[in-house]
Parts: sequence; C-alpha cells; structure tokens
Amino acid sequence: MAVAAPTLPDLPSLATLPKKPMPAGRPRGWYEAHNRQLKAMRLAIALLHTGVYRPEQASNRRIRATAVRIGVHSPSDTTCRAVRSLIHEAANY
Repeated sequence: MAVAAPTLPDLPSLATLPKKPMPAGRPRGWYEAHNRQLKAMRLAIALLHTGVYRPEQASNRRIRATAVRIGVHSPSDTTCRAVRSLIHEAANY
C-alpha cells in the first residue's frame, strides 16, 4: 500500500528588508559567494519555521523542496551544505 508523503505546513510570510545595490568593483567570486550566503540564510530560516531544527533533518531533497515553496531557484549541493551549517549554528546558539 502506498503511503502519502507528509505535507509541509504553510510558511508564514516573512517581511524582508528593502534591497540595497551591491558594492561595485568586487571580483565575480565575491558576488557569487555573497548571493549563496543570502540564499542559504533564506532557506535556513524557512526550514526553521517548518520545524527543521537539526542538520540531519535537512536533506538536499527537503532543502530543494523548501526552495520551490519559497520561490527561489533550486540550490546547489554547496548551498545545501551551507544551509545545514547555518542550522547547526542556530541549534548551538
């Protein structure tokens, strides 16, 4: 018998700060790393709101499903590792 996948609760709307332009003149790698950190933070916050409080609970599949739900592009494996690292830091805070 097939078991239905559990549904995730609706995410609360998160108020965001107004965006500021990025500083000019930095190397491309800096912008990529900065944007990766911002995306990882958004995903970590969304996962924490859904009850994921330990890095072991945040599989790549779950992180990517959350990305779809909050409307960001699917994260890379590197970004998924950064998300788990942020969740780990939040758990130890």
